[in-house]
Amino acid sequence: MSPSSCSYCGKTSFIRDDESGALICSSCGCIQQFDQFEAQIGGIDGPQGTFIHVGTAGSGSVYSYRERKHFSAKSTIEEVTYSLGLSSKNSDVRSMVYTITDGEFGQGEWFRVLVGACAYVVMRREDRPLPMAEIASTVGCDIYEIGKMIQRVVDFLDLRPDFPEFDIVHSLERTIKNSSVFSSVESGVIEKMRKQGVFLIQCAVKWFLSTGRRPLPLVVAVLVFVAELNGVVVVMEELAKEVHATVSTCRLRYKELLQTLVKAAQVLPWGKDVTVKNIVKNAPLVIRYMERKVMLNPGETQEKRKGLDRAAVDLEDVVAECLRHDNEFEYGVDGVTSRKDLQYFSLESKSVEDADRMQISTECLSVMYKKFLDQNRCAEPLRGSGNARKRIIFQFDILECREWWDGKSELSKKLMLKELMEKDVGVDTMPPSFVNGQLKCKMRKEKINAAKLRIKRIMHPVDANLGDVSVPLDSSCPERRRKRKGMVVDDVDWEDLIIETLVLHQVKDEEIEKGHYNTLLDLHVFNSGIV
Repeated sequence: MSPSSCSYCGKTSFIRDDESGALICSSCGCIQQFDQFEAQIGGIDGPQGTFIHVGTAGSGSVYSYRERKHFSAKSTIEEVTYSLGLSSKNSDVRSMVYTITDGEFGQGEWFRVLVGACAYVVMRREDRPLPMAEIASTVGCDIYEIGKMIQRVVDFLDLRPDFPEFDIVHSLERTIKNSSVFSSVESGVIEKMRKQGVFLIQCAVKWFLSTGRRPLPLVVAVLVFVAELNGVVVVMEELAKEVHATVSTCRLRYKELLQTLVKAAQVLPWGKDVTVKNIVKNAPLVIRYMERKVMLNPGETQEKRKGLDRAAVDLEDVVAECLRHDNEFEYGVDGVTSRKDLQYFSLESKSVEDADRMQISTECLSVMYKKFLDQNRCAEPLRGSGNARKRIIFQFDILECREWWDGKSELSKKLMLKELMEKDVGVDTMPPSFVNGQLKCKMRKEKINAAKLRIKRIMHPVDANLGDVSVPLDSSCPERRRKRKGMVVDDVDWEDLIIETLVLHQVKDEEIEKGHYNTLLDLHVFNSGIV
């Protein structure tokens, strides 16, 4: 096709527009491009022509590469901060990114991760940290990648000496405020749950339930427990998904929280009967006892502390309500209702101090309770009566005696870690990870001793002590067991075989007790450590 032909239809007839000066094909009406190009002639000092460019590549672009990169970086920072709800911190994040990149900024996925890490550091320095999982979900990476980038930012800016600890209390308050799970709950109940959650989560920090762990699963566990105390239905899976926490880890933290509260409940007169299954019903009294324990001054006398540990419950409320219910115990058949006012115990004329000093044993309370049931059998549930029009259920709820939550202790407000560890909440525990590690080390030590006995029994059968070991010699012996697939025979599993192999290769017991089997096998068995 000749250069003078139309680039669309191939015709050679053209007309020029008088107004625009463009060359138009007379056959198809298409405007011919590159028609106004004039070559530069006459050398450097010759007349200048007219250059028409297509696209933005090259030096003739309206914006340079640096300008377009800065514009894209600014858009990325605004997008990430807006998604995290940090539009007010946009300038702080951009300033930190500018400092790290020496004003060059950047493009690509790595730059989004850097912006997310800077947003985390900015909020962490203001004691308002964001969850790493939430930032990782926003920028589109995994939590390990964002964690490495945060560490690099902290080291580059030399923030580690003054870098504050993660504020788990703020994380709980932020979750209960922004979560859609609690959107239908009244504001008064939300405020009450917030104070109770702050109290419990600071107790959990003192109990080392958050030491060396991710904080969000513990936040979910505390909120679910507090919601259950206040009659608010919360599904743990939904709340965990909303805060980007693993459901299985949340359940484990919830179980650890219940177990620790059971330990704290042992001070109650019926503490031996408190278990994980019924701790929710006893939690109001346990929390109230812990709250009173915290409110005691360090200079209080030992008598008051012992009295608090003995009482652990307000007898004025419990016994009086048990024996003097006017409206609860209605009984009767065919609509006939009668009431009986019992006056076994009355404290109207006594002060609270007198009630605290009163000594009543658990046996006395048990006898009084049985006597009350014997005289008021109609208060018990009526079962098997088909003609009864009204079924009466005898139920005593300690929450109806008095509002169990005061919220006046210092743990209802955020405390520094040093102040928190000095408080006495009634029970002191060791970190669960440390306890589990000690148990596993003890178990591995027993496995090592058992492996040495098996090796000695095979290598030196004469010297081995087989007096208390049953060795069946005949297949018809009833004690002999057949090996099945996936079945543990003679209490020997794969871990015992690995330990036995390591013992045969003369690995130290201290190294085996740590449990790093793959590393020990590579170093001592497969000789992968030899170059």
